[in-house]
Amino acid sequence: MSRKKISTTIYVTPEQSDKLKLLHERTKVPVAVYIREGIDLVLRHYAHLLPGQLPLDAAERGERPSRRAVVAADAEAREAKKV
Repeated sequence: MSRKKISTTIYVTPEQSDKLKLLHERTKVPVAVYIREGIDLVLRHYAHLLPGQLPLDAAERGERPSRRAVVAADAEAREAKKV
């Protein structure tokens, strides 16, 4: 991941810290990578609460879009911004 990172401070429990350190020792993957992956999982899970355009079929029925639809719509939006 070569994109620019923004420094921030987080607080984890001692148990979380111990498990992250153990995971790092076994995989040699930096703890920061696991934390970013966790943030991505939370953002995907709550994507329906973030601003964005709902797929028309779900919006018309007043339904919450599926995760697959949200991820697809997000990918389309990212591609549109690149152009």
